[in-house]
Amino acid sequence: MKIRVLLLMVAVACLFGCNAAMVMNGKVMGIESGKFIYQDGYLTTQYKADIDPVWKACEKAVVELKGWDVKKERKIAGGSIKTIIADEKVTILVQYTDKNLTSVSVLSGVVGNQMASRMIQDRIAANIVQR
Repeated sequence: MKIRVLLLMVAVACLFGCNAAMVMNGKVMGIESGKFIYQDGYLTTQYKADIDPVWKACEKAVVELKGWDVKKERKIAGGSIKTIIADEKVTILVQYTDKNLTSVSVLSGVVGNQMASRMIQDRIAANIVQR
């Protein structure tokens, strides 16, 4: 039975190519080009950088995108930034994963606007590269 499920998952992944979506335990999860994971409205990616430059890149992205009503909560191994960008509520979660590896999740809107989240992630990535 486990082999059949595994074969089914591999077949589905092959049919969808680089993009796939699944429902697991009532949660929607998608994978895009192996770089982004979309789960429950959050678009998540991992950056090969320490948490401090990633946090600063997130702050800079919010300023560049004219975010207002910004609420920041920073802890040692993570933090969150809640703001409003283009009349949509945006939540950015930053989490230390490993040495020089930081995870950033972006939720845009109430249920997750993937295109807006992708634009924010692209801005964060560009800010990390600039450093």
